[in-house]
Amino acid sequence: MFKALLLFSLLALSAHAATPFLEQTDVFEGGKGASLYRIPGIVVTGKGTVLAYCEARLNDSKDWGEIEVHLRRSTDGGKTWEAAQHIAHHGERAEGNPRKKEGGDKEQTVNNPVAIVDENGTIHFLYCLNYARCFYMSSGDDGLTFSKPREITAAFEGFKPHCPWNVLATGPGHGIQIKSGRLVVPVWLAYGSKPGDHAPSVAATIYSDDHGQTWKSGDIAAPNEGDFTNPNETTLAMLSDGRVMLNTRSVSKASRRLITISADGATGWSKPRFDDALWEPICMGSLTALPQKPGTLVFANPHSRKLDENGQPVPGGRGLRENLSIKLSRDDGQTWIANKTLEAGKSAYSDLTVLPDGTLLCFYERDSRLTVARFNEAWIEAAE
Repeated sequence: MFKALLLFSLLALSAHAATPFLEQTDVFEGGKGASLYRIPGIVVTGKGTVLAYCEARLNDSKDWGEIEVHLRRSTDGGKTWEAAQHIAHHGERAEGNPRKKEGGDKEQTVNNPVAIVDENGTIHFLYCLNYARCFYMSSGDDGLTFSKPREITAAFEGFKPHCPWNVLATGPGHGIQIKSGRLVVPVWLAYGSKPGDHAPSVAATIYSDDHGQTWKSGDIAAPNEGDFTNPNETTLAMLSDGRVMLNTRSVSKASRRLITISADGATGWSKPRFDDALWEPICMGSLTALPQKPGTLVFANPHSRKLDENGQPVPGGRGLRENLSIKLSRDDGQTWIANKTLEAGKSAYSDLTVLPDGTLLCFYERDSRLTVARFNEAWIEAAE
């Protein structure tokens, strides 16, 4: 009798665990503290604290301007949130907006925040200044406080022989730590002729093998050549065999995401390929691996394409930033078995992470808000 009751209880728990769910909470709202919040990033610390961070664009929506980095913490899995902190670059200002004819000389752009969770408990945090310099700081108390920023722009000098960049950017989103302990951060570099141009561009990574003390440049992972046009904002994940997959935005005519893989997250990248299942509306996308289920990947971006008057896809066209969708793979991204709409309306950039219990979090842009969605795999796989 006891065994029967135990079996029934286990089956009931299993059924409950498989029940699809979706919960959404607005974390930042435009007009409250800043004109607009953009460029979301999210990580879960080893203690289970959720850190959601973004650009606070104080005066308008543009990529250049008076921009700060703000962060909120959650200690209950993303259900409730502590008050926002203004983190990053509290020291001497570096003013100058080359994209603004008047008034830009007094603006400071703090952009593209990226966090990495270290197995030793440290939270590493990188950000850029005026798309020209990169800084590093860290937290030993789950994001309550951060160390004084330290400039690491020198790490990007290794790219110069291959890409004479004059614009640099980390991420956006998050970085990862791979099996060797290496910290890997996706970056993109632009080498346009006009100040502040974000194209032409290439994608790559920087890395640290000493827990953030020093940083180095890797190889160019996605070049601007042949069929690959202006790779830029990238996201990455570690595959089940320890290799690193880089998933890259571009304006290529294929209108698909670019994929390349490296054994160490820095060198020896495979020739990029287009993933036919992952549409490219020319918008940042996000990727995460589920550590509880090796081989399982989750991807998010606006599942849309630019269509002509006949309803045919326009090669390399800019699709509408709407229909943010979640895709699921069980074989390290070789195939995608589910595609579920998270936000049918206006929606754009996103970042993904996973709680210790396997619950997924997607921190994403919708209208003038940044929202955290909590959901499980069962929700992804459930019919629309």
